[in-house]
Amino acid sequence: MNFGRSLFTVSGLTVVSRIGGFVRDSLTAIFLGAGPVADAFFVALRLPNLFRSLFAEGAFAAAFVPLYTTEQERNGAEAAQQFAGQALVLLLSILIPFSALVMMLMPHVILVLAPGFAHDPERYRLAVQFSTITFPYLALISVTALQTGVLNARGIFAPGAAAPIAFNLTLIAGLLGAHFFHWHVGYTLAWAVAVSGVVQCGWLAVSCWRARAVIPLLRPRLTESSRLLFRRILPGAVGSGATQINLLVSTILASLLPTGAVSHLFYADRLNQLPLGVVGIAVATTLLPVLSRHIGAGDEAKARHYTSRGIEFCLLLGLPAMIGLMVVAQPIIETLFEHGKFTHADTIATAAALRAYTLGVPGFLLVKVFASGFFARHDTKTPVKIGIIAMVTNVLCAVALLGPLQQVGIALANSIAVSVNAALLYRRLRQRTGKVGDEKLPRRLWKILLCAAIMAAMTVFLTHAIWGHEPAGIARRARDLFGLIVLSGLSYLAALHFTGAWRWRDTLAAARGHTPE
Repeated sequence: MNFGRSLFTVSGLTVVSRIGGFVRDSLTAIFLGAGPVADAFFVALRLPNLFRSLFAEGAFAAAFVPLYTTEQERNGAEAAQQFAGQALVLLLSILIPFSALVMMLMPHVILVLAPGFAHDPERYRLAVQFSTITFPYLALISVTALQTGVLNARGIFAPGAAAPIAFNLTLIAGLLGAHFFHWHVGYTLAWAVAVSGVVQCGWLAVSCWRARAVIPLLRPRLTESSRLLFRRILPGAVGSGATQINLLVSTILASLLPTGAVSHLFYADRLNQLPLGVVGIAVATTLLPVLSRHIGAGDEAKARHYTSRGIEFCLLLGLPAMIGLMVVAQPIIETLFEHGKFTHADTIATAAALRAYTLGVPGFLLVKVFASGFFARHDTKTPVKIGIIAMVTNVLCAVALLGPLQQVGIALANSIAVSVNAALLYRRLRQRTGKVGDEKLPRRLWKILLCAAIMAAMTVFLTHAIWGHEPAGIARRARDLFGLIVLSGLSYLAALHFTGAWRWRDTLAAARGHTPE
């Protein structure tokens, strides 16, 4: 398994998924806007996604992949599949009754998740009904996450990275169906979320069958490996899901604000998720199995090498994404969302929240790298402790900033918290390992920072020069935005090349399967 090629594979498929996500979000903005139905649906979507990140993707990625890799190395593929089968039984035995209980208690759950809806009967009723429809998605996508973990541990990353594409396509189909057949948009989207879980689970089942890695459905039995997995799920969930818990706090506080605040934060977060998904998911997905293998073999030098390349990759793409989203926030939102029921006032509010969110992009990406260093060493407790500190920081900052800054304060608090998380993880990892990166890392980081500063200056100049100050049609807005992005991107690439921070031959070498030294 080659680290560079795997990064490009996962990143490329995630880009395709994010493009589909932008189409989906644009259609959602056109048909729903930022009104009460939109607020209710976004709360309903947040709930299963929260638990998915905590107990499925987060916890199982953190605990399952290192254990599966160890079992495969020590006892062979057959023993590893038996372990996966026990993990599947464990997962279903927890999630099925849990999902049923939450669905029965949904009226009370919404009062906790969005307490501000209690004073708006229509938003509250819709949120309860939408959430009851969407919540089975949790169990389905959790099985998908387990199947993805098995394939990732075997060095097969494409099927899991492609699964979110099915989610976006299903919701796009639902939105178009609602438009042409005059269905209720909110209910149609809620049912599309549930159906997308079936589609993704089926896609990964076929992928596992093709890879001869079908997970057997075994009789429940607590083996030593499954006990160890169970003990690591909860701390892994908290450690990996700190960001999702922060977003949950954001949703709770936003529900206390005037109608539309939940939607403004949702649209801003969706744009902010582009670099987080493309870069963060790629690094977390590919780095953990690589580190697990080298650390298990006692090769700390290789572990430092790949950790350094992960840090470089995160900042190489994360810093320009942060700059671009911050400087060009309003043009992006005007072009993508300001149609139909999404007004210019919604654009202004969403852009302000987006700028605050983007401050946390580098911290979020580095959390993925540093947390992988702990998980690969079978340490899920340290990220938990640091994650709790970050969550407390988020709550305190959000409450303090909610009054003066409204939804912008919520987004800013999230960025502060994730940056604290990254800084504390780095400090603790350095204390434990003595040295986080290799000798090449510092001089490459200085070059990347210089290139990012050059791009920032160019982007500010281009925004004032290109973006029109008078209202324009969608075609002109799209053209101007495209020009902005291309010229800013070219300035960054030129700076990278001339400073030697990253050259074309490095990209070609990684694409061919050779990680740049």
